[in-house]
Parts: sequence; structure tokens; C-alpha cells
Amino acid sequence: MYKVGDLVDIKGNGAVQKGLPHKFYHAKTGVVWNVTPRAIGIQVNKLHRNRIIRKKIHVRIEHVKKSTCRDDFLNRVRKNENIKKEARATGQRTEIKRLPVQPRGTQHVSGRDVQDLFPLAYAGINV
Repeated sequence: MYKVGDLVDIKGNGAVQKGLPHKFYHAKTGVVWNVTPRAIGIQVNKLHRNRIIRKKIHVRIEHVKKSTCRDDFLNRVRKNENIKKEARATGQRTEIKRLPVQPRGTQHVSGRDVQDLFPLAYAGINV
């Protein structure tokens, strides 16, 4: 079931030739703007030279699947709301901003198991 405003991925199914989108639209994500009994209208952005054109195409349902591109975002929003709710209940301040991956911590290596590795000398090929 698709509703207007849903995000969908266009994935052409070669077993069904009716309503097959052009190859350019394969693997593109668009927004549903029209729903008919056998097909849905999808709005897709198309890059042409130096401009982006909004295209409206109709594609049969066999060539479309619901997009999962917003799932991670919506899960993060729910998780952040729970963290904020717990923080308000306990009166503590929490940080919910995402941080880039930090560098690994330092370690000290000691012992006799340490082994220095060096590249082998290039022997070359004698002809």
C-alpha cells in the first residue's frame, strides 16, 4: 500500500515489461505524488547538464518498493526522544549530538614478543 508522500525506490523488474521505467530511473528514489489502481506516480530529480529537473513518471507497482532511506533517521529520533525523557526525569544533562569517529587511544607495547618487520630487498629479474 502506497500513499502520497511516501518515499519509494524504483527497481525495474525485467519479468514484467508493462510499466517498466526507463533505465535512467533504475535505483533512484522518489516521492509518490499519484496513486492509481495498477501504478503509482513518482516524482524524481534528474540531473541534466548543470540543472536538476523534477520529473513525474508513472511506474507499475511491480517495479517499486518502499524506501528504507529514512529508517535510520527515524530510529535515531526515537532513541534521542527516549534519552531526553530519561534525562528530564532524572534531572541530568545529556549530550545527544552525533560525533565523528574519534582516533583510537594510545597503547604501550613492551616485552620480548615485539618483532620489527622490514620489507625484503628487491632481487630483480636477471635475464
